Amino acid sequence: MVSDLEPERIVSWRDLVVWQKAHAAVLEVYRATRTFPADERFRLSDQLCRAAASVPTNIAEGKGRGSRAEFRQFLLIARGSTEETRYLLLLSRDLGLVTVETYSDLEQRYTEVSKMTNALIRSLKT
Repeated sequence: MVSDLEPERIVSWRDLVVWQKAHAAVLEVYRATRTFPADERFRLSDQLCRAAASVPTNIAEGKGRGSRAEFRQFLLIARGSTEETRYLLLLSRDLGLVTVETYSDLEQRYTEVSKMTNALIRSLKT
């Protein structure tokens, strides 16, 4: 298996483990927000889903740009979206919209995505 830290050897963004993990995480966010009350549909639920979807979207777009510098820039955006998602998940937990267990699972997933994104960003500096 090719490591994400060798981006020039990765042909497609789908091959990136960090994208795979971010995609799996956003699917879980969508599942979790299905239980939000209707009055949250155009508030927290939509914002959380958009932030979560932004992570794998920016990884994919950055990889598709073709240059290391642009890829790195899009990874920085993905990292910001990861942190936004983590905060919105915390808010959702504190408002009682997701269980502590769901929050813990998603927080662990996004912590891993964050670490992997940071490592990939560092690898693109050299």
